[in-house]
Amino acid sequence: MSGSFKIKGGKRLQGEITPQGAKNEALQILCAVLLTEDEVRIKNIPDIHDVNRLIEILGDFGVKVTKNAHGDYTFKSDSVNFDYVKSPEFKKDGSRLRGSIMLLGPMLARFGEAYMPTPGGDKIGRRRLDTHFQGFVELGAEFHYDENEYLYSLKATELRGKFILLEEASVTGTANIVMAAVLAKGKTRIYNAACEPYLQQLCKMLNRMGANISGIGSNLLTIEGVESLHGTEHTMLPDMVEIGSWIGLAAMTKSEITIKNVHWNELGVIPNTFRKLGIQLERRGDDIFIPAQENYKIQKFIDGSILTVSDAPWPGFTPDLLSIILVVATQAKGTVLIHQKMFESRLFFVDKLIDMGAQIILCDPHRATVVGLNHEYPLRGTTMISPDIRAGNALLIAALSAEGNSTIHNIEQIDRGYENIDGRLRALGAEIERV
Repeated sequence: MSGSFKIKGGKRLQGEITPQGAKNEALQILCAVLLTEDEVRIKNIPDIHDVNRLIEILGDFGVKVTKNAHGDYTFKSDSVNFDYVKSPEFKKDGSRLRGSIMLLGPMLARFGEAYMPTPGGDKIGRRRLDTHFQGFVELGAEFHYDENEYLYSLKATELRGKFILLEEASVTGTANIVMAAVLAKGKTRIYNAACEPYLQQLCKMLNRMGANISGIGSNLLTIEGVESLHGTEHTMLPDMVEIGSWIGLAAMTKSEITIKNVHWNELGVIPNTFRKLGIQLERRGDDIFIPAQENYKIQKFIDGSILTVSDAPWPGFTPDLLSIILVVATQAKGTVLIHQKMFESRLFFVDKLIDMGAQIILCDPHRATVVGLNHEYPLRGTTMISPDIRAGNALLIAALSAEGNSTIHNIEQIDRGYENIDGRLRALGAEIERV
């Protein structure tokens, strides 16, 4: 899948675009199929590298995978080959995919043991796994790390419910502990739980499978352990990061775009955060309509001070969209401070934008001040390398709005998170080709 994108920028786009299923939800939901022997059918699965790799890992595990249609799969985990987890193949497969960490909870709950190589994924700073393992230990598992093999292992004769206070509201950590707790004996309460829509989706699906989880959507989850779970059907939400990306793309390229079936009520503060940058968008049924705009002006705070956009755990603004906000701000009228609190290396891609003519001051690894050019000085096309999924997409938007030709290398980073992105952009009129 690797290669490069060649882009001729500065074109206005027009049309409708439908967002893919949510990547972050898929990685959780797919791991949950291990919790039952029955069939689990999942729809709206995005056809992207990270998700496909996880489906392959499940297949190697002995899960029967049936493809019903595009993005629609049935999984049946009735004869799992647990030896695979201890094999060199799994060490290789699991280490290349960060999302595979969420196999631990279901493995532990159903088989009483779990193994996982040190996971890979994005280079966006440290992503600690302490939360996951502390939760499992609280439930009664023994934890071991083999430094020579870079292998985590967990064993438990019996998991017992407990009150667990998470030291950080980790989405994957919460998901992992929830999946382990649904089959534990007694009551588990998880406080400071993450409450992202992805996690709400997982909890709702587990409840349909026979779990007993209450407090969904809050930071206190109560889970009454059950003996076993049964099959279900689940449809995934559209990817809110992608929806935010299309809003940013429309503003940067002065385009009229309609984003279809966005599940507006699950978007939280995303629409309003883009509105603060002066971008007009309106709700039409369950679609977002963005009219073509010549200019957009960044709002100030009520007391006249400079706008700050920062990320926070849900229902705050998702860190995955800060790189998009930063790119969009480069052509707004006004100044904004972008404060990336959760990851320390996510802002390093601003060098590429400065090369393109953007006015950005990188204050430190977490903060960047953007002085908008108000479309008076368009960005210039250049050659760049995509550092991670989200920055890759942000650079893609910058290239589509820039004058002249751009080349983006290392696009497998973009393919990891976005399905057929070049094909869908061409449908809107973009000049982009994969080479």
